[in-house]
Amino acid sequence: MDEQAKQLNAENRIKEVAERIMRLREDLGMTVEEMAEKTDYSVEEYKQFEAGEKDFSFTFIYKCANAFHVEIAELMEGSSPELSGYTVTRKGEGVPIVRREGFVYNRLAAKFKNKTVEPFHVVIPYSEEALSKPLHLASHAGQEMDIVLKGTVRMTVGSHTEILHEGDCIYYDSSMPHDEVALGGEDCEIYAFVMAPHGTTGLSEYHEHVAEYHATNVDKAGLMHPVAEKFVTCETNEEGVLSAVHFQHQDEFNFAYDIVDAMAEKCPDKTAMIYVDVNHNERRFTFKDIKRYSCQTANYFKSLGIKKGDRVMLVLKRHYQFWFSIIALHRIGALVIPASNMLKQHDFEYRFKSAEVSAIVCTSDGDVANEVDLAAANCPTLKTKVIVNGQREGWHDFNAELSAYSTHFERTADTPCGRDPMLIFFSSGTSGNPKLVLHSYQYPLGHYVTARYWQNADPNGLHFTISDTGWGKALWGKLYGQWMCESAVFVYDFDRFHADDILPMFKKYHVTSFCAPPTMYRFFIKEDLGRYDLSSLKYACIAGEALNPEVFHQFHRATGIKLMEGFGQTETTLSIANVVGMEPKPGSMGKPNPQYDVQVLLPDGTRAGVGETGEICIKLKEEGVPGLALCYYGDEETTAETWRDGFYHTGDTAWVDEDGYFWYVGRVDDVIKSSGYRIGPFEIESVLMELPYVLECAVTGVPDEVRGQVVKATIVLTSGTVPSDQLVKDIQE
Repeated sequence: MDEQAKQLNAENRIKEVAERIMRLREDLGMTVEEMAEKTDYSVEEYKQFEAGEKDFSFTFIYKCANAFHVEIAELMEGSSPELSGYTVTRKGEGVPIVRREGFVYNRLAAKFKNKTVEPFHVVIPYSEEALSKPLHLASHAGQEMDIVLKGTVRMTVGSHTEILHEGDCIYYDSSMPHDEVALGGEDCEIYAFVMAPHGTTGLSEYHEHVAEYHATNVDKAGLMHPVAEKFVTCETNEEGVLSAVHFQHQDEFNFAYDIVDAMAEKCPDKTAMIYVDVNHNERRFTFKDIKRYSCQTANYFKSLGIKKGDRVMLVLKRHYQFWFSIIALHRIGALVIPASNMLKQHDFEYRFKSAEVSAIVCTSDGDVANEVDLAAANCPTLKTKVIVNGQREGWHDFNAELSAYSTHFERTADTPCGRDPMLIFFSSGTSGNPKLVLHSYQYPLGHYVTARYWQNADPNGLHFTISDTGWGKALWGKLYGQWMCESAVFVYDFDRFHADDILPMFKKYHVTSFCAPPTMYRFFIKEDLGRYDLSSLKYACIAGEALNPEVFHQFHRATGIKLMEGFGQTETTLSIANVVGMEPKPGSMGKPNPQYDVQVLLPDGTRAGVGETGEICIKLKEEGVPGLALCYYGDEETTAETWRDGFYHTGDTAWVDEDGYFWYVGRVDDVIKSSGYRIGPFEIESVLMELPYVLECAVTGVPDEVRGQVVKATIVLTSGTVPSDQLVKDIQE
């Protein structure tokens, strides 16, 4: 053979090997850039190798063979793949390829030639962080079928999301962007069958996309055997809006055992709470942790003499020990009395005496314990004092003493449940001393709708409600409903609210849903929200006071999120709301929560017509309504005035529009009567809040000899605004 023929033969051989390298690379779904990196050549040099324009070194061939998981001889001689009849891949013997970081892909038919289907065994790693990140979408020409072997996977195909469990299968057009995320706290394993487009073989080109993750609610999460379904089930209409709520076995319900312990058994390592202290130190608690610590706390409290029926006050700000303590008291059967750390001696004295408080668990922060001691001198019922995060003479040290006790606490035949008394809130009214609102063990059940359909708590996300544990709002958004929905809660134990301190938390902890009163949203929108990454936040709701439309519009413009307003009281759970699937009307409370029969009544007891102002009332049922208070403890007269004529009377007024939306007017005794007109203060406040220099305002009626009452506005100006006579005139106009 002459030299020219030898040269031509060598060039042909190089091109043959180059073509095999290219086909293997494409078959394995690897990019030119990946192979250039694996062979330690530049992209341009690697392209020359694949084009057959450059001779191969042994090192290059060796590195290619390693990357492709084939023998060098097979790469050089073209003997792979060679099987056309059948091929067997034993368990654990698939050929691994790199297709997506963190995922494990094993080819199950690497040696079979001319494949029309490429089968894989895939391990999808579980990661809490991945649950809140933007979707990592991929696409490739052809079709794909996935079968779940183990675990649970959230499968997104295009704009659709499906939750698949063991044994489930999905078949789809793989040119549509798709993504897989493991759920349930463990890795997921699937068989993936990737089919090439008609008339081709091997894997097609693989494309990656990034899309924002849309928060799921409980429906879309597809929970296996939800812990709450034994006690509450819901129905939705054709638009997906809540239409009915059904309770069952509610007379057996105790949140500590039926939710906390059930979650500890079902998902022991799932995050229940992320806690951040005032110095930004972080602790994470799983449901297993919450069960263990609450049982330990129950044994500790019993050793101090706390027993079923005792009244125990908790003054714990946002300390994580609050969660240990309240659940421990539910286990024991002692009545819980949450209270604010802002109380003074006379406040404590009134509460200790009126509720016959026998024990208190209190923060060491500030001067609270001293105020308690001053009050205790006049309150002989108070026998036990426990301090948290500190030491004080005459007090038990929670932190130091807890660890000595067992982490097991069994449910017994006489453990309280159902309509047994569980909780007392002190609720301030427009006059007189605070009322003692008594709730039963069914109260947490009423908050299932609060979390699932209003806050849109995501079982794979993180919910953040801003509230001190001394207020009822904390139990609306930091405990009962969220854990019934199997969602984690975020707790930030700050001393003073600063918007620029709170806002960075959303990105750092991937907060997916949020609830706060309008005042805090007003502080948020006074900030430059563009400086903060709020991309993890998918849902936000608002309650505690009426929402001014201006706050709604400004927050929506800044974030793209529509605030979903809700209404309720210390005596109730969520009663009226803009729930998931509804289109909110800015300034409207929404529509009644179907777990209650909510009506607007006129003073004569008849139902108000469209546009007619009346009192918001809830119809009573003989068997009770989970979420509605039992009575005002120790106050039969006020109880009789409020629970009467077959209704619970809220004392709040509203009107209903032609679409069934409720619009808040004010308290029954807040309506301003001027020259024969009934004026709702909220409507005037809403207009004033549109002024750029108004931060807060309150409208009240003051006596007037001629008109009976005239409107008075008390206004807090924004920082930097100087009061003046001209400003007063502008506001009046």
